[in-house]
Amino acid sequence: MKKLPTENKWNYFWDSKKNSRFTKNSWSKTRMIRLLDQIIKEGMIVIDVGCGCGFFSSYFISKGCKVYSLDYSKEALEIAKEQTKNKAEGYLQEDILNSDFAEKNKNKFDLIFSDGLLEHFSAEDQKRINDNLKIIKKPDGIIATFVPNKYSWWQVIRPMFMPGINEYPFTMGKLKQFYSDMEIVESGGLNLIPFAFSPDKLFGSYFGMILYLFAR
Repeated sequence: MKKLPTENKWNYFWDSKKNSRFTKNSWSKTRMIRLLDQIIKEGMIVIDVGCGCGFFSSYFISKGCKVYSLDYSKEALEIAKEQTKNKAEGYLQEDILNSDFAEKNKNKFDLIFSDGLLEHFSAEDQKRINDNLKIIKKPDGIIATFVPNKYSWWQVIRPMFMPGINEYPFTMGKLKQFYSDMEIVESGGLNLIPFAFSPDKLFGSYFGMILYLFAR
């Protein structure tokens, strides 16, 4: 397999974060799970794109889904195997920019999930990724995307937690534009303030730390 240019960077990141908050549950992940609970069904074939430590892969497995964990960091996939107790259907070190990956998995997945993925790519590559994800989605499947908000407080402190990792955060308008050719089932924002309670429905889509969108 061709080695991706940023693979070493992400291998280093996950090696240094394997026992950090990035691999554990949090109030933000809890809120994301509440949203996912509304669309997840037992028996779904799910791909966790950019699975990182495998936290959400483990969640999908606990719901009775057939899960494929994908990342281009070998270190991340090793952590994901441990997190999921090696119960995923597959651990894929793949380049999601590659059209070959999309074609060989065409119409395969009921749910395509990503959290903290698209923002690490240029606008051109973001479009290529989204085009490939639409190909691997079943006709009645759902794409569930979570990305950082350009206008949140996280963007101020993020460089301290993720040094050397490029990020191009989103606005809700930009996120919706990617899925303008699909039915948007739900969209909004989470984590307006870093506390257990947050008025997400009032201001989350404007100032929330995380923006989300479910499209069919």
